[in-house]
Amino acid sequence: MTEATALPGRPLDGPIDGSGTARARCVLAPNPSAMTLDGTNTWIVAEPDSDLAVVVDPGPLDETHLRNVLDTVARDGRRVALTVLTHGHPDHSDGLARFAELTGAPVRAVDPAFRHHGGGGLAEGDVITAGGLELYVVPTPGHTADSVCLHLPADGALLTGDTVIGRGTTVVAHPDGRLGDYLDALRRLRALTVDEGVGTLLPGHGPVLSDAQGAVEFYLAHRANRLAQVETAVENGHRTAAEVVAHVYADVDRSLWPAAEQSVRAQLDYLHEHGLS
Repeated sequence: MTEATALPGRPLDGPIDGSGTARARCVLAPNPSAMTLDGTNTWIVAEPDSDLAVVVDPGPLDETHLRNVLDTVARDGRRVALTVLTHGHPDHSDGLARFAELTGAPVRAVDPAFRHHGGGGLAEGDVITAGGLELYVVPTPGHTADSVCLHLPADGALLTGDTVIGRGTTVVAHPDGRLGDYLDALRRLRALTVDEGVGTLLPGHGPVLSDAQGAVEFYLAHRANRLAQVETAVENGHRTAAEVVAHVYADVDRSLWPAAEQSVRAQLDYLHEHGLS
């Protein structure tokens, strides 16, 4: 068995629910699956002495979970000032409208369809503030076109949505997600770990990662390796995405092949765009 300390990013031991940093706490949604791992991580972020909180990714439309998030905020003597969405996949966003109804707080998201109660967009250079808290918006398209991460400098942490997850690797959700964009996003995250003191990743699924640079470098190496495998498979006559998946992902649980096919389609597009296939 692989030791946890040897896994990419050094995932923290212990329960995911309640984990985090001085300013960020996870409330784990009850929607585990092969794609969502233990479930969706909803993050409550606030300054320790503030009565205002920012909630990131309310998660699925599960009334018990949404009220658990609200109860957790209230137990700390706070109220929800703002909700932020890292991207629009249903396991992060299906509960958003109901959560906005329960809180009355605005919702900010890249996609206008998810903005409620007068919430605005999320763009390069935006700083989210609430009760002294500062979260810096880091656009990271690739997993999806609307993906963002949130830099929490006070804790040396980054909320990554599905751009980096706590175990395994994420899907480039073709056709919305694009591999070139995703590689650029990972390089940007690596720069944050090297130049901006980001040491901890708070993912949208799975445990907290305490070695941010190691996790991002693993992702970059993994993507380069997979791309080389796909290129070789194409050279050997495997032309369709399904054929490539059966060849390259033969050691992966078949229940994950449909997701793998999305990533392969993104890789095939990337190879074509760069004249490599």
